[in-house]
Amino acid sequence: MLREDLQSEFNALLPGRSTEAGATRRTALKAALGVGYAASTLPIMAQTAIKTSSEGLTAGEVTIDVNGFKMAAYRAAPAGKTGLPVVLVLSEIFGVHEYIADTTRRFAKAGYLAIAPELFQRQGDAQSYGEMAKLMAEVISKVPDAQVMGDLDATVKWAAANGGDVRKLAVTGFCWGGRQTWLYAAHNKNVKAGVAWYGRLVGAQNDLTPKNPIDIAAHLAGPVLGLYGGADTGIPLETVEKMKVALASGDAAARASKFVVYPDAPHAFHADYRPSYRKEAADDGWKRALDWFKANGVA
Repeated sequence: MLREDLQSEFNALLPGRSTEAGATRRTALKAALGVGYAASTLPIMAQTAIKTSSEGLTAGEVTIDVNGFKMAAYRAAPAGKTGLPVVLVLSEIFGVHEYIADTTRRFAKAGYLAIAPELFQRQGDAQSYGEMAKLMAEVISKVPDAQVMGDLDATVKWAAANGGDVRKLAVTGFCWGGRQTWLYAAHNKNVKAGVAWYGRLVGAQNDLTPKNPIDIAAHLAGPVLGLYGGADTGIPLETVEKMKVALASGDAAARASKFVVYPDAPHAFHADYRPSYRKEAADDGWKRALDWFKANGVA
């Protein structure tokens, strides 16, 4: 729940949501507080949503400069510590709402500087949309992969200047962020490991999304662990098998990558605030993610 004094401020931002300033302020406020969910995800499964305390952490909003553009992000880290391993946390299509903020706090509790940048901020306020199809058409489909890579590079630079040891760099993401995890593991030579949660592997190519994970699979900086659901109707298992073939013919990091498929898990099985949540698969995947980072020199 929002504190009462901040609730009134948050409510005041809702009218005029079409203005760029209003959208930016709402996004920043949500990121700063680590509260709220995107309208498209309602209703929320409150009984399963995990709440990680910020006690012992430095957590909240930061602003990252990307060539003059001020990008909001949510970061969490053990309070008072520096030289921390860094993990980039890439959101679903709904942006940095409470679930993503909580996930950063979980990584911080494990000893990481975890940062979740608002990667849709230039295109719109993903959390204000009540229709998923409209969100996809008006915001997500307009986000260039090149923009995302640049934003993540700027996030890494920010981490290096704010207590992070970017020689120990990891990236993880969910759904849309899972796809970007694969791409960034090929883009940044300093990535030591990635964990992609049910990110799309193949798809249409255009000027904004010129390559898909299968196209860059052979050339990864660090190995990627893919966590996928066998009951995911949006990501056919045949595409996972194609990705395995592409990885097997690649460089050392590509060949070291692997998949874990949870046979009965649907898409978004880690999203504890949604009906798709599957606790057993989510818990197992989380443990595997932490073990993967440790085994590959991040932790």
